[in-house]
Amino acid sequence: MLIAQLTDIHIGFEPDAKPEELNRIRFRATLARVLDGPNRPDMLVATGDMTDHGDHDSFLKTAELLAACPFPVLPMVGNHDSREGLLAAFPDTPTNDGFVQYEAEKDGLRILLLDTLEVGRHGGAFCERRAAWLSDRLREKPDQPTLIFMHHPPVVAGIDWMDPVMSEPWIARFAEAVRGHKQIVGIHCGHLHRPIFTMFEGHPLGVTPSVAPLVAMDLRPIDPDTPDGRDLITTEPPTYALHRWDGTRLVTHYERVSDWRVLASYTPQLQGMIQHMFAERS
Repeated sequence: MLIAQLTDIHIGFEPDAKPEELNRIRFRATLARVLDGPNRPDMLVATGDMTDHGDHDSFLKTAELLAACPFPVLPMVGNHDSREGLLAAFPDTPTNDGFVQYEAEKDGLRILLLDTLEVGRHGGAFCERRAAWLSDRLREKPDQPTLIFMHHPPVVAGIDWMDPVMSEPWIARFAEAVRGHKQIVGIHCGHLHRPIFTMFEGHPLGVTPSVAPLVAMDLRPIDPDTPDGRDLITTEPPTYALHRWDGTRLVTHYERVSDWRVLASYTPQLQGMIQHMFAERS
């Protein structure tokens, strides 16, 4: 099973751009790769910041493009989104206690989609009600492999102006909810606009890069009172993730969406090499 993860699309960042805003162009290109490439997924998870302002028009534009998907689309909210806008554009999305927090299941893999939005706040949030819901779901099926998606990473990655503080209460609540649950095969996030991998409470945690322009790779501390001219946002190509579940193990691939030259194809001239590589497995 393949799960495509697109995150931080930010439709509406340039609403008056002509003929079309940059983020929508990048989204079209990424979605075309997902739909027309060799690895068509079984579902797509959009892990938040689908819009830049949470407005209904931007959500409708996003939903219009995602309607081309012949597989389930699981939307989530990020700090730039609004729950009302998402639910208006994707009315079949489940909610729990007012949060866009729900579960899905396919091929033996349980998928938990979390809501880390706090209105008016750039950073993450995970209140006691959301944490209790997650704890209950994990206790329900302790032996079923479970994949968690959330917008905000509960880690300090070193991108100073985007990072949380590790002492934030919401991180402690999330940590307590997942601690000791060995059925969690991975936690995948967005928000930071860069590819990142780490561990959290003993679980693999990955951050998928953005569809919108990426955050510059700069791990120096930043002084909010001293503009130092550093790069903040770059035009690196849009990127998405493909999570491959084989019934036992989750493996994640990241693909940049841009033009490149093919240097080798599977032709009769290379058949011997492929056969030799397969023969080495036995």
